[in-house]
Amino acid sequence: MSRIKLLVVDDEADFLKLVKRRLERRGFDVAVAADGPEGLRYLSGNPVDVVILDVRMPGMSGMDVLSHICRKHSDVEVIMLTGHSSVASGLEGISHGAYDYILKPFEIDDLVERIHSAYEHSVLRRKGGEDNGCC
Repeated sequence: MSRIKLLVVDDEADFLKLVKRRLERRGFDVAVAADGPEGLRYLSGNPVDVVILDVRMPGMSGMDVLSHICRKHSDVEVIMLTGHSSVASGLEGISHGAYDYILKPFEIDDLVERIHSAYEHSVLRRKGGEDNGCC
């Protein structure tokens, strides 16, 4: 079985470094991007199964990035990261095509479970020839 390929997009450098290390220890192939445009550039040239995407970033917001992913990379599942005070942002992401959301701070095992769920959903969807329902 091949490793699940992840892209984590977040503007907090220390957070990216920590999450990358912790997810790699759990067997994931992890790439990181410091902002939306960098994440979209990475996606345009590299296969990714799941994107973990911060909602609030300077410049291009997570919702804007999600919109681009839905239009150009509809086979990729997205898990939105949102602060505990902005559950509404996570729900908005789901209404715009994200698979799920998780509140910061989070337990790494909870994120791993959501990643596996998103990946399984993606595999089943591809086998069934369905699109992911993105806008």
